[in-house]
Amino acid sequence: MGDAAGIGPEIIVKLFAQGLPKAALVYGDAGILDDTIRQLGLTNALRVELISEPELALGQAGLIPVLNRWRELPADLPAGQLSALAGRGAYEYLCHAIDDAMAGKLRAIVTAPLNKKAMQAGGADYPGHTEILAERSATQHYAMMLANQELRVILATIHVPISQVSTLLTQELELNTIQLAHRACLQAGIAKPRVAVAGLNPHAGEDGRFGQEEILLIEPAIRQAQALGIEASGPWPGDTVFMRARQGEFDIVVAQYHDQGLIPVKYLGIDQGVNVTVGLPFIRTSVDHGTAFDIAGQGVADPASLRAAYDLALTMS
Repeated sequence: MGDAAGIGPEIIVKLFAQGLPKAALVYGDAGILDDTIRQLGLTNALRVELISEPELALGQAGLIPVLNRWRELPADLPAGQLSALAGRGAYEYLCHAIDDAMAGKLRAIVTAPLNKKAMQAGGADYPGHTEILAERSATQHYAMMLANQELRVILATIHVPISQVSTLLTQELELNTIQLAHRACLQAGIAKPRVAVAGLNPHAGEDGRFGQEEILLIEPAIRQAQALGIEASGPWPGDTVFMRARQGEFDIVVAQYHDQGLIPVKYLGIDQGVNVTVGLPFIRTSVDHGTAFDIAGQGVADPASLRAAYDLALTMS
């Protein structure tokens, strides 16, 4: 459910109201979702039912099955305000979903947004979903992929200061990320993925004039990937490779750092964007936006990104 004080409950209720082709359940707070149904005027169309195990979610129309192994949140939890309880809840719901996915009880996990400050105030100090997912599933090689209808981008480094990016990049990391990009495309139904790798420096280093990372790290990793049968190419200048991918030349782009890859995707619009954690032992997708405290509780949140995340989770699983 993500952070209960954000728009997560609202977009989840709206998603269930649209109807789902496969059975789904919510790891979250039943009371919050029940209140959200009333606020949205959907009491004649939807109701909440607490369940104890995922297999009890049968996909019945008009029903939102909820599993909560943590505590109930207060009924007067204010929408749009940072809450340590809501932050801790978001962490607990995610951990319980991960555990059930690891036990083979779930086909995929789709996450609504959490608030990092609220989660940290609740005693769970993580940069975001990705690091929790990797740690709890004991996954060593993973990456964040952002995708929409026009572009797929996977990140070599994620939530780190820009000053640390060049020190974190290694040939092994580059190769792992290329392999994860290839794997993500196969899971999305692309038979022969074309993987483009962006350079770190302007003009992809311009033969070492603007940096050595392309020569020492990125190019050797691309050659290794090619030797493994992966159709990888680059390193390409970061200022043009995303446009080329959008035009259909590549199926996915490996970006070297967070903003290099996410700005092009989010510029195209976050309403259809999906965040995918690649490399986990289960499928995980997420909305491509935050908790939106400024509009929480107002009934105006758009569930389009959550719908896209749900649909992609079905495709990949």
